[in-house]
Amino acid sequence: MTVDSGTFRAVLGQWSTGVSVVTTVADGAWHGMTASSFSSVSLDPPLVLVCLARRLRTHRLVEASGVFAVSVLGKDDARLGRVFSGMEPGERFAGRAWRAVRTGAPVLDEALGWLDCRVAHAYPGGDHTIFVGEVLAGGVPRRAAPLLFHSRAWGQLADPLPDEVSVADTGLAAALYRRSRPSGTAPARISPAGANGLLSAVRAAGVRTRLPAVNACRSDADGGAGGDRSILVTDPAQLARRCPGGASVAEVYDGRRTSEIVEAARVREMRVVGRVGDAFATGGERTVLAAVDRLVALGCDEIALDEGAEAASPLQVRRLLQDAVAATRPRALRVRLREAYGLGPANALTAMKSGVRHFDATLGGVDGGLCAEDVLFLAERLEVPSPVDRAALVTAAGDLETVWGAALPGRTYRVASRHPAVKDDPYAPDR
Repeated sequence: MTVDSGTFRAVLGQWSTGVSVVTTVADGAWHGMTASSFSSVSLDPPLVLVCLARRLRTHRLVEASGVFAVSVLGKDDARLGRVFSGMEPGERFAGRAWRAVRTGAPVLDEALGWLDCRVAHAYPGGDHTIFVGEVLAGGVPRRAAPLLFHSRAWGQLADPLPDEVSVADTGLAAALYRRSRPSGTAPARISPAGANGLLSAVRAAGVRTRLPAVNACRSDADGGAGGDRSILVTDPAQLARRCPGGASVAEVYDGRRTSEIVEAARVREMRVVGRVGDAFATGGERTVLAAVDRLVALGCDEIALDEGAEAASPLQVRRLLQDAVAATRPRALRVRLREAYGLGPANALTAMKSGVRHFDATLGGVDGGLCAEDVLFLAERLEVPSPVDRAALVTAAGDLETVWGAALPGRTYRVASRHPAVKDDPYAPDR
């Protein structure tokens, strides 16, 4: 006695699969259907299989033509999958770009991946036939999150939290530099020694700091021993001479001279962070992903996405990062978020749940960016570890407030610090 069909279908429904469209050609006409019963068989020779029900027209056409193609669908292709499965009305090949490659079977131009195959074997499999195809051609037109099928429903990847979160400080040095310079009749608010002491403390906590753009290659631009430093480069000439400041990372925005800067950084054996500005602007996803592809092609070690003047929503962050994380693998993807209208922590959580583990932030949030301590506080509450010493950053934030002369935009350091600067804070813990 075998298992009943209802139980069998229910159990198989718990196995998550990707979604593909299997196509073929007959008498010059294209035909196709949605299929999740697709798998690799062999690397050498390259073989894949699809299982098609004998009652289906596509089965008969593949059997007669001896060819088929497989197009893997992305998360934004759910409607296409429903049309090809007959769940939704519509002309199957209308509205999207398809093309024949080797066998004449069409492949989707914007699929996550496609394979063009010739039937090498056909085996009976109950009410299905197992067609094994020899792969003649293949392509990966784009990188994005896949469309999934689970329990008879279309879905997307789950949202696991990262196994670790780290931060780099991209704004503190510049903010301190501005405060260490006299302005008109007003004296400097912070001494160079005080600024360097704060930056050294941040690096000692395990945070990479960015040198100020002004005189970035001067030895006194960011003093103090130890720790990792980066510089934002806008002209390859900035890397033409030795940088006593000790920067080992070059940051460069996607633009006209990006390739020259990357090449100059490589000569100096520096790691390169390729940045995309205003990455979360409404309607700009395709432009941003194209910039990400360019930076990846140039060989950047890390890719960074900056929030611009327009405050991003968690939905915007989610939509972009699902595809950007896939497009940058195995490189690290960084995000630089702002603290705007209280959305900063929500966007940081969305980023973490989209697969981001590297954040560009600023001690105390003094430049309008997300506060480094707040990011680490959020990670701690989510039980996500970090190599950064958050307690040391909290102490540094208290020191920063003392010399800053005003309350910092950051939030969590005020309740976590026992620094004298916050002794009168009503939210401070009991002594």
